[in-house]
Amino acid sequence: MRLLYLDWPHLPLRLEEAQHPGLPDLVVLGGQPWDRGSVLDHSPAAGVLGVQRGQPLGSAHDLVPEAVFLPADPDAYRSTFERALEQMAAFTPSVEGEVDPTGQGFGQAFLGIEGLGRLWGDEPVLASSIAEAVKGILPGTPRAGIGNTRFGAQVAALVGARRGSGQEAIPVGGAEVEAAFLAPLPVRLLPADVATRDRLRLFGLTRIGDFAALPRSAVMARFGAAGGDLHDMARGLDGRPLRPRRPIERLHAEAEMDPPAETLEPLRFVLHHLCATLCEQLDARGAGASRASLVLTLEGSAACRYDQALPEPAAAPDLLERLLLARLEAKPPNAPVERLALELDGTTPAAGQQLGLFTPQLGRQARLDWRLAAIAIRFGPHRVLQAVQLDPEAMLPEQRFRWRPAGSAGGVEA
Repeated sequence: MRLLYLDWPHLPLRLEEAQHPGLPDLVVLGGQPWDRGSVLDHSPAAGVLGVQRGQPLGSAHDLVPEAVFLPADPDAYRSTFERALEQMAAFTPSVEGEVDPTGQGFGQAFLGIEGLGRLWGDEPVLASSIAEAVKGILPGTPRAGIGNTRFGAQVAALVGARRGSGQEAIPVGGAEVEAAFLAPLPVRLLPADVATRDRLRLFGLTRIGDFAALPRSAVMARFGAAGGDLHDMARGLDGRPLRPRRPIERLHAEAEMDPPAETLEPLRFVLHHLCATLCEQLDARGAGASRASLVLTLEGSAACRYDQALPEPAAAPDLLERLLLARLEAKPPNAPVERLALELDGTTPAAGQQLGLFTPQLGRQARLDWRLAAIAIRFGPHRVLQAVQLDPEAMLPEQRFRWRPAGSAGGVEA
């Protein structure tokens, strides 16, 4: 899974600065010093002098009495960041973000970008496009990092910020690729508590690669389960999954036909592109589509829609393309096509099949179901039937089996 990490540090303060230009360097956000609340955010200069998030406002005033103290508006910050996350969801439904301004992750977003290159361009272009899309909502330029894991993407963003490049990407590859990127970086980048960092420094471990080179059993014995998690991150094995804000129920992609397509051949080319794009995203999540919807916008007339149930939950672009082309060939559009849109459901785990040790031909059953589904589209769903065994020992023949439309356990729509 490829992840894009975007971070707007001190986002609440950035939002206040956008509303109140000309604020001084020392700012504390959360209320007045005599209020009973705590610090929600602060300027970097105040942080250098000891001010921290969650600190009582009175304690912050003792540290920086000359600072400007501003009241906070958590509801406004929350709604603003929610709007930004909705804007990001226009690029990918796999968006994770903390919307509580008091949370440590507020102002940070993770996006699953696996398989989006066909739609939006390569990864640097995609990252720039997303940052540009929320520019009118969130002030300032975010840190941007792309990696194969959550930790890798976060570190890449820090590296890019320090180099002044705006964004950084870890090369595509397995854990060894990410581990090689992390190896020369300071070990303090690991999300460890202060005591663990002090012990790492005491052991002379200054680079992430030094820590990753230790035997995992030794790390577990010395630092416990938390140390094992840190060791996994150092080796590019961060297993923390992406948690989208909303369940991914459907994946959608569309393309403009310019000029409008009058034959099926240009539609075939675009459909191949869209099937590959969406199936790649499904495959990255271990999901499979059980239903597809193809919508054609016709020139000078209403849209034409094809709803197709699939023989099994799968992320197989070639099989999906053939099935949808069979639908188009059976009922071609009656006008030139201006736009083609494809939508797949994405909530079902991809189907697997247990193969028999002595019956390897069982592996062909799934592909046979897809072929039968295409045949049923061509000749009609009730002209190609398949027997389903019910009770082979039943007294009456009609209770031993039943007929169903071939190619699908639930029947394939015509």
